[in-house]
Amino acid sequence: MHGLLVGRFQPFHLGHLSAVEYALKSMDMLWLVIGSADKSHEPRNPFTAGERLEMIKYALDAHGIDSRRWHAVPVYDASIHYLWVAQVNMLVPRYDVVFTNDPFSKMLFEEYGRGKEVREVPLLNRAEFSGTEVRRRIANGEDWRQLVPEHVASVIDAIDGVRRVKMLYAMRGVDMHRHGYG
Repeated sequence: MHGLLVGRFQPFHLGHLSAVEYALKSMDMLWLVIGSADKSHEPRNPFTAGERLEMIKYALDAHGIDSRRWHAVPVYDASIHYLWVAQVNMLVPRYDVVFTNDPFSKMLFEEYGRGKEVREVPLLNRAEFSGTEVRRRIANGEDWRQLVPEHVASVIDAIDGVRRVKMLYAMRGVDMHRHGYG
């Protein structure tokens, strides 16, 4: 069976890694949909699709997840939601199960996913392991490295991602102490 895991991965964190491992327990192959692939350099979406793909690849390789068991595909946002699901269906040759905890994505795949099963993924300490929390901690100069796989932190360092996140939050006037802007 083939699964599909939807996420923005802004950035890829330990909760995402746990979700991939969970999905692969019951799937032969897993498609990782890198959502909002057209978005970057904004507080909610600071990293490009290519940077997120690099984070995912290095993290999964380092955790011994066979690269033949997963593929990632960047998917742009669509203003017409039906077309977003159609775009996923066009880009992913086949899948049997959609893994998502996002209520909106769940609804879209239930309505337009051609009868695909939609499953939720057990969340690993959601209060800590969320992209919002990682970005908030980066912006505030707090410890964020413990929330992401080591190789993701290396990618963020290599692209000067800490500086980027801090600048994006400052430019948008985001109250970095209250939230991670989404």
